Amino acid sequence: MNLQGELKLEDYVAILRRRMWLLIIPGIVFSIGAYVISLYLPSRYVSETVVLVQEQRVPERYVPDVVSGDLNERLATMREQILSRTRLQQIIEKLNLYPGDVGKKPMEDLIDRFRKSITVSAVRPMAETHADGLPGFTIDVTARRAALAQQICTEITSLFLQQNVVLRAQRAEDTTQFLSSQLADAKARLDEQDAKLADFQRKYMGALPDEAQTNFSWLSSLSAQLDSANQAIDRAHQDRIFLESNLNAQLNAAKSVESGGNPDTLGKQLAALEQQLSILKTRYTDEHPDVIRLKADIADLQSRMRKETAVEGKPGGDKNDHTAPVSDSLQIQQLRAQIHQLDVTIREKTNEEARIQQKMEQLQSKLELAPAVEQQYKALTRDYQTALGFYNDLLRKQSDSEMATDLEKRQEGEQFRVLDPPSLPQKPSFPKRPEFALGGLVAGLVLGGALGFLLELKDTSLRTERDVELVLKLPTLATIPMVPMQAPNTKKGQQVLKLRSGPDSLQIDVGV
Repeated sequence: MNLQGELKLEDYVAILRRRMWLLIIPGIVFSIGAYVISLYLPSRYVSETVVLVQEQRVPERYVPDVVSGDLNERLATMREQILSRTRLQQIIEKLNLYPGDVGKKPMEDLIDRFRKSITVSAVRPMAETHADGLPGFTIDVTARRAALAQQICTEITSLFLQQNVVLRAQRAEDTTQFLSSQLADAKARLDEQDAKLADFQRKYMGALPDEAQTNFSWLSSLSAQLDSANQAIDRAHQDRIFLESNLNAQLNAAKSVESGGNPDTLGKQLAALEQQLSILKTRYTDEHPDVIRLKADIADLQSRMRKETAVEGKPGGDKNDHTAPVSDSLQIQQLRAQIHQLDVTIREKTNEEARIQQKMEQLQSKLELAPAVEQQYKALTRDYQTALGFYNDLLRKQSDSEMATDLEKRQEGEQFRVLDPPSLPQKPSFPKRPEFALGGLVAGLVLGGALGFLLELKDTSLRTERDVELVLKLPTLATIPMVPMQAPNTKKGQQVLKLRSGPDSLQIDVGV
């Protein structure tokens, strides 16, 4: 076959007919051989289970889940813990997985082989659910016997369930202990800030920002009290001056009586009392006690003046008749008592005025100090509120953590639930003999095709007119039909036509 020409469909069909047995025989041989080989390969069975992640029974709005985080990360952590050397060695020894290799091969190699036979893969949520969480995971275990694969899968699944409970309980307990320690530190800082704030409030009591309005009100009230005290002192001084003048008049009247009751002297006293009465009427009404008392004194003095006049008109009356000195009259005693009372009032009001002024000075100093105190007070209050907020937040978190810990202890939190128990495989997952036979067939066909291709490349026979034209590069003038002849080494009736082509010539041998 000359490969320099373009092959057509009939050429490929002709090649396939010539080389058909070269394809069929290797395909059948390889297919049978692969199937036979698969019969001698050790069988492997796969046991599978599906574990779902069940949410906690109490809604999270009541008891927040303290064991948060990506389930993929927690699953990877649990996988590393469960497939650790210690636990896998315990399972190998418990189930006697490699009886012929224990003691002959290192335990690390056996553990690595066992670890490779265990596959833990996450179950992805369906796209329709739009869920972010991991709904569950699958565990696949490969072993040489179906029952053994199921047993190992059961052991691994049990370890995952137990590890999840222990891990969640431990994390919840650790979270509670951590929050408790943080809460104690926060309480100490809060107490410190509270003590600082209390000391500051005691030190600047009355000058705090929230007391400024009260201080202004007190200052206004003290100012009114000061004005009232000043007015009371002024009135007391005026009353004292009036009572002193009245007392002097009474004393003069008493002296005149003791000296004989001179009418001129009584007249002067009467004129003085009437003048005092006119002054009092300009200030008080007629019902005022001082006005009433002064009117009574005037009436008494007028009565005495009339008696004196009557005594002088009687025979034998001696106006120089002196009587024994008498004690102060009741009016004089009352006037002295009133003056004393006014002195006491003046002293009390003066002391009150001094106290009011002192308080006003203190309030004014506090008001002047208020801006600086307000700045420091704001800083202390801000620190205290920050510490209080942090403490309350930790207190709430600790309460939530304690409830979550109790929930985990009751196993009412997030749990792993076995949806499908470990299966008992009915047929081996390896080797799959039909697939081996099919693979052998394909390999045989590929090999036969490759051999046929090589043989066609080396074959220089000319079988068609087009082959001759391609070799000679000349058109064909005539064709010689096949004539049946008997060759020396052929059977009767067999036709032999040999075509050999060289680089520069074409030789045709016809056997008869």
